[in-house]
Amino acid sequence: MRLTLAVHSISQTDFGPKTQLEGTRLQIDVEELRRCILQDRRLQSVDLEIARPGESCRAGYVFDIIEPRAKEPGSGVDFPGILGPVTPVGQGVTHVLRGAAVTVVDGGQPGGELGYESRRGGVSKILEMSGEAAKRSSYGDLQHLVMVPRAHPDIKRHAVLNALRVASCRAAVFLAQTALSQLPDSTLDFELEGPKSRNGNLPRVAYIGQIHGHQHGTESDEHILYGANTRGMMPTPLHPNEWMDGAVVTSYSWGGRGLETYFYQNHPIIGELYRLHQSGQANFVGAIATISSDQESEMKRNSMMAAQIAKWNLGADGVVLTKYAGGAPHTDMFETARQCEALGVKTVVLTSDTASDSRAESALLINTKEVNAIVSHSEGSDVRFQLPTVDRIIAGNSEVADIISGLSELTPDALCGIANNQGASRLQPIIY
Repeated sequence: MRLTLAVHSISQTDFGPKTQLEGTRLQIDVEELRRCILQDRRLQSVDLEIARPGESCRAGYVFDIIEPRAKEPGSGVDFPGILGPVTPVGQGVTHVLRGAAVTVVDGGQPGGELGYESRRGGVSKILEMSGEAAKRSSYGDLQHLVMVPRAHPDIKRHAVLNALRVASCRAAVFLAQTALSQLPDSTLDFELEGPKSRNGNLPRVAYIGQIHGHQHGTESDEHILYGANTRGMMPTPLHPNEWMDGAVVTSYSWGGRGLETYFYQNHPIIGELYRLHQSGQANFVGAIATISSDQESEMKRNSMMAAQIAKWNLGADGVVLTKYAGGAPHTDMFETARQCEALGVKTVVLTSDTASDSRAESALLINTKEVNAIVSHSEGSDVRFQLPTVDRIIAGNSEVADIISGLSELTPDALCGIANNQGASRLQPIIY
């Protein structure tokens, strides 16, 4: 399976009379995009704004951030299970607008309540485009199309969130389709097959990643993996290309500590394993998608099955494991690693401090002597970013606008693009 990313660099985004890509300038016809989004009859309107790097602008609460991408005709379906039928992705050519992002804002419930995030234990997210937080964020140097879709008042909350998901994917594809007829600035190829895959002298390495933690629950119509909500899901072999090509999107819950869909599209661990594979330093043999369960019996089953797939299906000598948020996912990850080690598969786990307890020993919630290769990073619960007063606020309603305009400091886990517990964090814990 070979995936080619046709990369088009974006340095400027503007509204104009026609949606088109001219060199590195993306021009967007507001009314054309609005008509595209409002195909969904659950939505009554959508506000569209542009936020640029260094601009005195703050947006929130952020539902998701997606990199604009579109499959070349004949290469598959964009976001299968969400925008089209469930068909495989991860192959063919996908056009990417590198330097651009679609950021969807969810204002929460009337009265300024945090909405879905507060009920499910996550963190309401803020996009900061100026100041120190923007400099530290993965998203501070992007050109953001910020969307605020507004649903009809009689639409139930889970259906509103489903509409936000569809709108986010639809807008991302709409923008990227401007590049389909143009030559890219560069291309990136991802393929596991080839001479290096058959080199028996290289260590065979796999990746096991949690894509949801069910202590946060899911809605029946929630899209996570190929349009499914992952309830009852067992460990699933998933080609690394599928992760990066629209098969996986983030859940509604922000309990995953910054796992925006943009993260999956540019998965840092999969990208690094590919780099090692292509440079002949390791043999990347595949990936396994799993979940963190809210039931002990399911946790034990999934841990055992993930280890068995890594050992016997992928023939892995070693695996890298990541978790979705903390607590129960931490336990699931360590049990999976323990099962791998028992089968002779060496493990490296990525763990972190927690938002509620940043003591060093909190990272040792599970102490398994066999699992002794641990990479730790910080979610920054003890760090505070001072926020500047901003000239422009983009929010879902006036109550939320009042809340976020008055913010003077935030922790990294409340800021998009800084804290991430699956390999993209820019924070490192130091024990004094």
